[in-house]
Amino acid sequence: MSLTFLLALALGYLAGSIPFGVLVTRAMGLGDLRAIGSGNIGATNVLRTGNKRAALATLILDGGKGAVAVLVARAVAGEPAALVAALGAFLGHLFPVWLGFRGGKGVATFLGIMLALAWPAGIAACLTWLAVAALFRFSSLAALVAAASAPAWLAVFGRTDAIWLAVALALLVLVRHHANIRRLLAGTEPKIGKGK
Repeated sequence: MSLTFLLALALGYLAGSIPFGVLVTRAMGLGDLRAIGSGNIGATNVLRTGNKRAALATLILDGGKGAVAVLVARAVAGEPAALVAALGAFLGHLFPVWLGFRGGKGVATFLGIMLALAWPAGIAACLTWLAVAALFRFSSLAALVAAASAPAWLAVFGRTDAIWLAVALALLVLVRHHANIRRLLAGTEPKIGKGK
């Protein structure tokens, strides 16, 4: 079983480490994403290029790689391996080997993982993001609230075995948003649709 978990972690990491934001913006002739806006490789920063199609593609692909890691590991080795693969995919997005271990903040990948682990909880977390974003217009705040709510949604929908994973990923989301939190507290965080 330990070998199975190591393989699930490694393959999840490799899937998660694919920097779709960088690849999409390069393929669409939008330049190097790491030199745009915040320099982050996620969909929010892709949106700062002004290309909504590129941002949507990045959002779907970043979410999809987390979901695929979970679904493949589940199909091959069962639910415990799916949880380990989910962790690997998330770490891969945050610390991709291809970009010198400087990756994104993991929100889309987090939501993709939640949808694959327990789709009702995943949908609830996505709706939480949408509600907070619509009310306050801060993508970072929406991400933080959605991540923090995920363990509770998993409990509500009976996936108590996955709560440890959701807590760990939510803490990583919090850490990766430390600069956003400082700007939110200072009142300088850019709103959705505004440049950095």
